[in-house]
Amino acid sequence: MTTAIHPDWEALREAARDAMSRAYAPYSHFPVGVAALVDDGRVVVGCNVENASYGLSLCAECGLVSSLQATGGGRLTHFTCVDGKGDILVPCGRCRQLLFEFGGPDLLVETPKGILPLAEMLPQSFGPDHLG
Repeated sequence: MTTAIHPDWEALREAARDAMSRAYAPYSHFPVGVAALVDDGRVVVGCNVENASYGLSLCAECGLVSSLQATGGGRLTHFTCVDGKGDILVPCGRCRQLLFEFGGPDLLVETPKGILPLAEMLPQSFGPDHLG
């Protein structure tokens, strides 16, 4: 699919779109899919899963990090998120914090304005090093 230096962003978006097609969004009607490249070359994906008790709904990024851990762990290096039309979507603040835990400040995130390191999208972030 890609190398860590020159990722295939279109293939990553297609993986996110495929995941989005499996989202469970009967309440918001706003399906979301995500895909990320892992430092060992794997691609992990996730989709949002809603719940009638809205607070129990899971963002797509939750599924992605669960898949990351369930398939061997590692560090996220490149990340993209798409909406129900397949267009690039920026993760919410909560999900940026979740991504920081598993990708750190250098995780490259595809945004509508281009590729940005997570450090620019979550400045002065709190992370595992603060607990140390």
